[in-house]
Amino acid sequence: MAEEHHRKITLSGGWIAARSSEVQFTGTELTTTEPPPISPISPWMQAFLPGTVLATLVNNKIVPDPFYGLQNEAIIDIADSGRDFYTFWFFTNFHCNLSTNQHCDLNFRGINYSADVYLNGHKTILPKGMFRRHSIDVTDILHPDGNNMLAVLVYPPDHPGTIPPKGGQGGDHEIGKDVTTQYVEGWDWMAPIRDRNTGIWDEVSISVTGPIKIIDPHLVSSFFDNYERAYLHTTTELENMSSWTAECSLSVLVTIELEDSICLVEHLQTQDLSIPGKSRVQYTFPKLFFYKPDLWWPNGMGKQSLYNVVINIDVKGFGESDSWSHLFGFRKIESHIDDATGGRLFKVNGEPIFIRGGNWILSDGLLRLSKKRYNTDIKFHADMNFNMIRCWGGGLTERPEFYHYCDYYGLLVWQEFWITGDVDGRGDPISNPNGPLDHDLFLFCARDTVKLLRNHSSLALWVGGNEQTPPDDINAALKIDLRLHPNFESVDENSKSLENSSRVLRDPSQYLDGTRIYIQGSMWDGFADGMGNFTDGPYEIQNPEDFFKDSFYGYGFNPEVGSVGMPVASTIRATMPSEGWQIPVFKKLPNGYVEEVPNPIWEYHKYIPYSKPDKVHDQIQLYGAVKDLDDFCLKAQLVNYIQYRALLEGWNSRMWSKYTGVLIWKTQNPWTGLRGQFYDHLLDQTAGFYGCRCAAEPIHVQLNLATYFIEVVNTTSEELSNVAIEASVWDLEGTCPYYKVHENLSLLPKKVAPIVEIKYPKSKNPKPVYFLLLKLYNMSDSTIISRNFYWLYLSGGDYRLLEPYRKKKIPLKVTSKVSVDESTYNIQLNVTNTSKRPDTKIPTLEYSSTSTAISCGAGKEHESGWLKRIHRCFAGKSDDGLKVCEINGDDVGVAFFIHFSVHASQTEYKEGEDTRILPVHYSDNYFSLVPEETMVVNISFEVPQGVTPRVTLDGWNYDGRQTILDIV
Repeated sequence: MAEEHHRKITLSGGWIAARSSEVQFTGTELTTTEPPPISPISPWMQAFLPGTVLATLVNNKIVPDPFYGLQNEAIIDIADSGRDFYTFWFFTNFHCNLSTNQHCDLNFRGINYSADVYLNGHKTILPKGMFRRHSIDVTDILHPDGNNMLAVLVYPPDHPGTIPPKGGQGGDHEIGKDVTTQYVEGWDWMAPIRDRNTGIWDEVSISVTGPIKIIDPHLVSSFFDNYERAYLHTTTELENMSSWTAECSLSVLVTIELEDSICLVEHLQTQDLSIPGKSRVQYTFPKLFFYKPDLWWPNGMGKQSLYNVVINIDVKGFGESDSWSHLFGFRKIESHIDDATGGRLFKVNGEPIFIRGGNWILSDGLLRLSKKRYNTDIKFHADMNFNMIRCWGGGLTERPEFYHYCDYYGLLVWQEFWITGDVDGRGDPISNPNGPLDHDLFLFCARDTVKLLRNHSSLALWVGGNEQTPPDDINAALKIDLRLHPNFESVDENSKSLENSSRVLRDPSQYLDGTRIYIQGSMWDGFADGMGNFTDGPYEIQNPEDFFKDSFYGYGFNPEVGSVGMPVASTIRATMPSEGWQIPVFKKLPNGYVEEVPNPIWEYHKYIPYSKPDKVHDQIQLYGAVKDLDDFCLKAQLVNYIQYRALLEGWNSRMWSKYTGVLIWKTQNPWTGLRGQFYDHLLDQTAGFYGCRCAAEPIHVQLNLATYFIEVVNTTSEELSNVAIEASVWDLEGTCPYYKVHENLSLLPKKVAPIVEIKYPKSKNPKPVYFLLLKLYNMSDSTIISRNFYWLYLSGGDYRLLEPYRKKKIPLKVTSKVSVDESTYNIQLNVTNTSKRPDTKIPTLEYSSTSTAISCGAGKEHESGWLKRIHRCFAGKSDDGLKVCEINGDDVGVAFFIHFSVHASQTEYKEGEDTRILPVHYSDNYFSLVPEETMVVNISFEVPQGVTPRVTLDGWNYDGRQTILDIV
């Protein structure tokens, strides 16, 4: 993992738990007698750890699953039960033998909210605060025989608050008096968490060292000569726990993995030290020089090169005393307020990066956090071509495992501290205007959090809070603590250094951080209007074309803009009883708009409608009457795709001229919510996921829905030359009434180029509903750089004609190749629409020159020999050795909205039973194919032992789930 003490042992298994009021023993008795038994008459149960009290109760079926249907209402809230009800004992035993001069620490990386720790009868009180680490020297407490008993009594937050009848943002806001998660009293996207996340929610470990231990090393890279010269700065604290002066050899080793686990040693430096007994010292290594190191880049900008930095300390007469390692990326992040847009602009390694990302709360509301889940979460974000995640202030300060995968996949992270305006400064009455009660505790937790996370390449900036700034004294302290080292100050930044620049500069690794900016709040200093006014959002369904209009958003960087997020029908059936399978009632209003009235279970799960009376007509009803849940959810996926693609493409269209970035509210839900998500809590993607994936690709061809101009967005640092665009319109009869090719285009780096207007809607007798396929080609090797498929209707119309189009049976051919590595399956599917391209109906193309604004060279429209070669590339290849599935059909046209899923092979199904295997990573999904076109789709997933997977296909023209690959 990202950071590791090589002598650390994680205590993750074998824990049991019981409600404190039901345990008749003291902590001393629990840890000096026999371990408590688990039996039908015992209060003890298997503990879910790391996790919360509620996670343990759910896991043992003591309480129902709060994420299913309305079952959260059947769980008593801490406001009604009292804090004692959720005050729990956690117990385990572990083995540890120490040799002479060895020392042992017992470590808790996160407890909510405070605890009494008993080890072998010895008591230690852990102070309050969810976001702080605890380390206890237990050297003299461990039993000589190595068998040790550990009991932890965990207390809930001091101010768990009550839930008002109508709920609201953060309940009654009492939770804001503590330094803890604030979402747990409920939000407009989340039901209340009954135990307020009480528990041992993060890693527990013991670390065994010699006399000297390594504490919180700090790694910093600096660059000179246009990134050809780099230095690694390293400072660490060292504690001598013995009573004698230790003669030590301290070393730092830097390696990089080349391939096949072969490592190249870049540097090895050793220093001799003498450390007095019972003392703690700070040591800064001489900086290490690197010539042209491999750089770490965000997703879409380059590779995520990571070096392994290992610090060792040997003690004379003892040997290796401690060792620490961390993966580290050489990169420089700069940020300033952009003069052209007023938005905050980020640069990585000197290159501007157009921010397209999302907001994040946490992966699971019961804090059932795991490396495996984090890996899936962050890979999903990378798969969507996102480059930033904002960790919202009402949720978690995310864990090192989260950051490890952000380092690995290239997701920049905006990390907020635990302030949010709804709980700290707003409300009726005004909520906690002075923030948490204990400001010193807040600052202690903040400083400790910085030390925990600062070595991660992905961590881009610290922010004081969500839609609010911390209280003045906390804000002032954070500004000083997180001041930039002069080497990292941007020349464009208005703020001046808080230090006197004339004095001798300290090494940057001696700062608490020193490399990242601190912004006081999410709507200040280049975000939203920059002054803290409510200028983020909106959060509802939008007319897709509005995202492209100048009036949609007035500021350079929107930290929160959100919309719908309905999952597929299988998720509804898996997370709700049959009463929750009822679709909304579409209530016609006098003004002609429709109001959606959801069933009570959807309402409880915070469903957000697909209409906004007075502004947006119901986007699902654009496709006609809705029959049932499956029909509703399928049409919702169509809307999800259009909505989020349009959102990002609207921002793309004004890259650097109006906008510097956007973060969507939000990417996922920490429970089974029904709004603002690209994948659901069960880890199945919505079509919005693939709309984002399309729109956020580094080089992208798109249609401006307001002007109907084709635009090419080049976010890379490379100029594109000798490229071409093919634009084809396909109607519902399978003919191609519009076909244009624009050749010999040149596209400047980091620019948006409007190419030409699509004039089909203005042509004679255009079809009321049609498909548009845009392809950006590299003319030299015929590869597709970007492909984008739209379904459109004429102004004032709708998509109702697509309903009868569902009856068209478009033939498909799917060839598949499967490889299996232990339990991981990798499948390549070649999907071809085998209906015939109506070449005779493609109109004769006119020769005309195309001039474009901004950065596009002149081009001509014609069907060249080059384009004919492109079409031959997609004519299909030999199927020898591959599995082939053919879906027969006599119709000609577009195979619309094809969707794959993976299921466990079963012969019998019960109503509502979920056979999906999740998660699955798809290179594309919810896609469409014009006649004779082929799409290659790569699929990867893990399968539980004993399960046989099958791949199914469904879509607009394909009823039900058709098995296209049964893996035997």
